[in-house]
Amino acid sequence: MSLEEFVQSLKRPRKAMLLVKAGQAVDDFISKLVPLLEKGDIIIDGGNSEYMDTDRRCSELAKQGILYVGTGVSGGEEGARHGPSLMPGGNPEAWPHIKPIFQAIAAKAKSGEPCCDWTGPAGSGHYVKMVHNGIEYADMQLIAEAYHLLRYLGHFQNDGIAQVFKEWNEGPLESYLIEITSHIFNYRNPDGSYLIDQILDAAGQKGTGKWTAICGLDHGVPVTLIAEAVFSRQLSSMRTLRSEACRVLNTTPDKPFCCSSPEIAKKLIDDIWKALYASKIVSYAQGFMLLQQAYQAFGWKLDLGAIALMWRGGCIIRSKFLGNIKEAYDKNPNLSNLLLDPFFKKVIDQCEDGWRRVVSHGALNAIPTPVFSSALSFYDGIKCPHLPSNLIQAQRDYFGAHQFEKLIIQARLFMSTGQVMAVQQLPLHIRFNS
Repeated sequence: MSLEEFVQSLKRPRKAMLLVKAGQAVDDFISKLVPLLEKGDIIIDGGNSEYMDTDRRCSELAKQGILYVGTGVSGGEEGARHGPSLMPGGNPEAWPHIKPIFQAIAAKAKSGEPCCDWTGPAGSGHYVKMVHNGIEYADMQLIAEAYHLLRYLGHFQNDGIAQVFKEWNEGPLESYLIEITSHIFNYRNPDGSYLIDQILDAAGQKGTGKWTAICGLDHGVPVTLIAEAVFSRQLSSMRTLRSEACRVLNTTPDKPFCCSSPEIAKKLIDDIWKALYASKIVSYAQGFMLLQQAYQAFGWKLDLGAIALMWRGGCIIRSKFLGNIKEAYDKNPNLSNLLLDPFFKKVIDQCEDGWRRVVSHGALNAIPTPVFSSALSFYDGIKCPHLPSNLIQAQRDYFGAHQFEKLIIQARLFMSTGQVMAVQQLPLHIRFNS
């Protein structure tokens, strides 16, 4: 059947879904498809397109009367078999026509709700998918760092690590990635050896995590965990340099951690669990900051609770944890940051001691924990009342006359029955040349 015959066989309004490699291939296929379509027909891009490309295509095709939808799709092979998470956005006139189809084929949360909803206009669907992919990078790196610490700090063997992840998957950290990690550590080759020990420690990537990090930089949102996760994959791929550095720079910690008793091992597992849970909260807090930024940058008021539900099933980052995020935004749609939600604040408070010990153990024992450490630094930074950025601004003004805001302290007196009861210092900001 030719493309023309295929298009003519579709029920009006025609709905054509593309699943091709992102980039020029999408534009090329659209150029072949559009002459065969009529006004009101729908093109759906279900690939991993950049949201800016989707934005452009949506605008261009609207001028020709074609309704364009960019749909984030997540779930991998299992999603293809049992239903993916779908994140459609674009021309809103298309949604009533595709909603019944999409919500029927999408994965379902445990509540029975479909993991699919309309995200918003233009490139919003692929924007949401981009953030999903960035969070996925951070999630995977956090799990990898937990493994690294269990293996080289706690000296756990593969079967022991598998059991740890299996138990973690029975609590608040229950997720697809934690579940498959427990399976991976149990997987043996026909000769009885563990497969994990034969896999080269060089992680690949397709660039979607990089897009998220760049988007954060472009819009002033510090998605530090996602960026560090991307950098960690890049460093892992520098095998020749790492081998040389290991030979030249290799040193032994002065006082290495000693996992000398079951009690110490149990404590280490508990601390790593706390670090993983707390860092995961920070990762999602940063990802949802980037989703919130879409309103300021593009005018897209994304429903953050609905997005959390979309990710509850079918997708790679599906987890029990996302239910808590949905509850947070349902209770307070104007929540400025997940870290400020009472539930997540309580969790962080309970995890903070172990989180700090884990980052310290890593530093003192030469075990890299870039994303655990980045998460803790972000947490400390966001709640720090006075950052050293005043010095940076002074330096910028000193060498480049960039100017700065000066903090002036003004005393305000509170009088009661003729007496001074309190003095409050009020910061006033003015801008001037140094």
